[in-house]
Amino acid sequence: MDEQALQGLGPYADAAGQQRAVAYFEQLKQSDEGWKLCAEAVMQGMYESDHIKFFCFQVLEHFINTRYHTAAPTDQQMLKQTLMQWLQMQTISGQEEKNFIRNKAAQLFSLLFIYDFPHRWPLFFQDLLQFLSLGPPAVDIYLRILMAIDTEVVDREIVHTPQEAQRNTLLKDAMRERCVGDLVNSWYEILKNYESSNPELTCLCLEVVGLYVSWIDINLIANDKYVSMLLRFMSIDVLRESACDCFHEIISKGMDPVAKTELIESVTKVLQESGVLPPKEDDDVDFIAKLSRLTNGIGSNLIISWQKLVKSRNSSNAAKTLQAVESKLPLLFQFLGHEDDDISLAVTGFAHDYIGVLKQINTKTEQQTNNMETLLYVVIGKFRYDESYNFDSQGEDEIMFLDYRRQLKVLFDNLTQLNQMMVLRVVHRVTTDAFRQWKTLKFTEAELAVRLFYMMGEAIPINQGNHFTADGGKGEIMKDMMRTLVSSGIVGHSHWAVTLQCFETIARYDRFFTMEPQHIPEILMAFLDERGLRHRHPTVRSRVAYLFGRYIKSVKTLLHAYSEEILKRIQDLLVIAPPENGHQLALTSDDQLFMFEAAGNIIVYSNYEPQVKKAVLMKNLLAPTIDKFTTMYEKLLNETDENQQAAYAEIINQAISYASRTSKAFHTQQTIKQTGCQACYTEALEVFLRALNTPYQHQVLHSAVRQYLHRMIVCLDQSILPYVPIAVEHLLKKCDARDLHEFLPLINQIISKFKKTIVPFIQEVFMPIVTTIFNVLQQPVDSLDTQATRDKQMLQRSYFQFLQTITMNDVTEVIANQEAQNCKQVLLTIIQAVVDVNDPVMQKTCFNILKRLVEAWGGKNGLPGFSDFMYEYIVPACFMAPLKQTFDLGDAQTVLALGEDSSLLRTIYSKEEQNLTSFLQQKYFPSLPLGAEPAQAFCRAIQDMDNKTFKNYFKMFVDSAKKT
Repeated sequence: MDEQALQGLGPYADAAGQQRAVAYFEQLKQSDEGWKLCAEAVMQGMYESDHIKFFCFQVLEHFINTRYHTAAPTDQQMLKQTLMQWLQMQTISGQEEKNFIRNKAAQLFSLLFIYDFPHRWPLFFQDLLQFLSLGPPAVDIYLRILMAIDTEVVDREIVHTPQEAQRNTLLKDAMRERCVGDLVNSWYEILKNYESSNPELTCLCLEVVGLYVSWIDINLIANDKYVSMLLRFMSIDVLRESACDCFHEIISKGMDPVAKTELIESVTKVLQESGVLPPKEDDDVDFIAKLSRLTNGIGSNLIISWQKLVKSRNSSNAAKTLQAVESKLPLLFQFLGHEDDDISLAVTGFAHDYIGVLKQINTKTEQQTNNMETLLYVVIGKFRYDESYNFDSQGEDEIMFLDYRRQLKVLFDNLTQLNQMMVLRVVHRVTTDAFRQWKTLKFTEAELAVRLFYMMGEAIPINQGNHFTADGGKGEIMKDMMRTLVSSGIVGHSHWAVTLQCFETIARYDRFFTMEPQHIPEILMAFLDERGLRHRHPTVRSRVAYLFGRYIKSVKTLLHAYSEEILKRIQDLLVIAPPENGHQLALTSDDQLFMFEAAGNIIVYSNYEPQVKKAVLMKNLLAPTIDKFTTMYEKLLNETDENQQAAYAEIINQAISYASRTSKAFHTQQTIKQTGCQACYTEALEVFLRALNTPYQHQVLHSAVRQYLHRMIVCLDQSILPYVPIAVEHLLKKCDARDLHEFLPLINQIISKFKKTIVPFIQEVFMPIVTTIFNVLQQPVDSLDTQATRDKQMLQRSYFQFLQTITMNDVTEVIANQEAQNCKQVLLTIIQAVVDVNDPVMQKTCFNILKRLVEAWGGKNGLPGFSDFMYEYIVPACFMAPLKQTFDLGDAQTVLALGEDSSLLRTIYSKEEQNLTSFLQQKYFPSLPLGAEPAQAFCRAIQDMDNKTFKNYFKMFVDSAKKT
């Protein structure tokens, strides 16, 4: 062997050495003699290096997988002898190989087993069994070989082809017939001989028993000899976890439901009689977790048997099995309620399955109802936070607990679906007691009570969006819990997690306050004082800012008496801090957005008369944003330091965003006129438009102004029109692909909003916009700059969406009234996108644009010259696009594009009729390799079929044409 190449296998080899080793590996794999060199090295133990040994085994593995089944019998025999000699060497050398070497060798044995057993190597297992007397190394390899065989032949998690599945079935049948009894006896002897001297080997053997018990005769394992041994192991610390896993595999074996129930009951009985179940208090946590998993298996498998018996209508045995299930519930409750969450989690499957059983039983016994309630109390108890939980810095333990809580919530929700009133009564009992005495409780108890009430909002159905009008008395119980929560003062708890959960609950159940508005003042104070927006903890302040905005929006019509007081109290939270003074605000800039929106809602829905008062309040709200904009903009213009410029631009952006957010209170032009606040926003717009002229940070500032304009189009209606030309002129300056992509939705919104009114202006700016887009798209881009490439693709889509907006809003004269050359240039970009761009979403958009243009301009009285364009470009494009090989009819988006294409053709026919069919038959179809009959059939179809039928026909037509 190439010794120099083999040096590249070590962990310290350089890149060149590693590359040489890889090349040598490929060379040996392909060579007829390569595997023999490796076999010789293995057989003679030529190398001490684990990496070289593994390398040799990999070459042998490649040979087995690719050429072994067609190799000469002498070569096959040589490979078997190599592995058997290697196995013998392990027993006499006294040197134990690393696990990864032993596992790889075991894998090679398993591959030979697949190819040679039982025909070419009928004594495969007998040959292995003769080595067991040579000691632990041989036993270890033997067990690993059995595990490797399980992986190749039995493991259900590995996907096999039908041929492999059939092969595996034949292999298992042959093993059952020839050697399973010998294997089972060998396991027993290994377990008996090594339980004291080599517990690691014993555990490995128990794992093998667990793997094989799933498909061998259960009586070979579930007998007095084996069970008594396993029970003995359950009292030996180093063996009991493996023994427990083995019991789990035994009771999980697929069987007839009656026999399965008997097996599980017998196993459970011996475990209980021996004192293994229930667990002792001094048992270690890992073992109890194993027992929990075993109990989960016992319960879930019994339930599977019960379901099969119910399905087969074997009522007497089903009743016995159900009784067996319910006799295990004390174990379920004990494990589920264990203080260790891993132990509890291991048995949640049993709990979930038992709830499923109860859902299928129409008339429940008193005991079953008690079982439900007991299970609910256990689940509720496990929701409680541990006092050591770190709320401020969540590590792995905290994240795992939150995930565990989500699992518990599934149980809680399922119990609620099972019996809503029972769950509601229990939660009512737990929460009201806790709310009334929260000052004397641990914070974990208080938080649990509030969270339980919060969770009821998801667990019980909402009656028309209101939890408090639910039928059957449920609404009244919910009301009582809410009253108790509000009146108890628990929102002022010293632990911030409890306080935050209270605010979350108040926001979830905001409809309560529209029914009982007398509670609003207390809750408003909680939001506004140190319990909420001024809480010492930033997490609470931040979240409460959002929840306050939600709450205000919900009860806005009930705040008339408190409007001015609220605005005064939140004044200091609406301050926009300059970047240079280092002042730490109570709220972040994102949090302040919610505060400005809340303030806007308070003003708009106040009952001040006359309307001038609302305008004054709104002007006062907007004034700081305008002042801050003006101050920061002047500083920006005079600043040379780029970092400082960015800081000023960020403050300007915030100021505009805050002003924009206040307008969320207005949904139409009518609402803003009614409040008299129109002038406030137009004045602010006049000021903010100055930012479009900025020499610095134009992307940040243009984005902020665009967002403000979007809102003003909704609120101001035609009052905004005088400002649109100024905005568009500046927004088109210094544009890159991303700027234009973000600018075009604004133009689309203007067109959609004002339609015919805005036509003269859009007509004027249409070509400047289009020209700017073309120029940006034509700029070269570095092929490695994926972001720039993506920006261009997005701009191209935005361009066609812009054209689609024009056609959808019936203002196609914007395009038609351009100079003829420009109009044709635009239309050709649509044709090019349909035919040449491999983007089905864009193609669909362009087919739709063309269809609408045909509707507007086609026919006898259509746009002059358009008919010629239609026959020269549009009609051919309808066929050229789908006939391209890149047009994948197996792709869902492409099929949608084809549907739009067929709709376009039908629209052309509706305008042109015989002119279209004549053109197709006499001029266009002869240029395609279709043949006369398909061409005539197409013309008949487009004349006679409705749109839906023609769409299906067109797909078949295209599919057939692509194959010719």
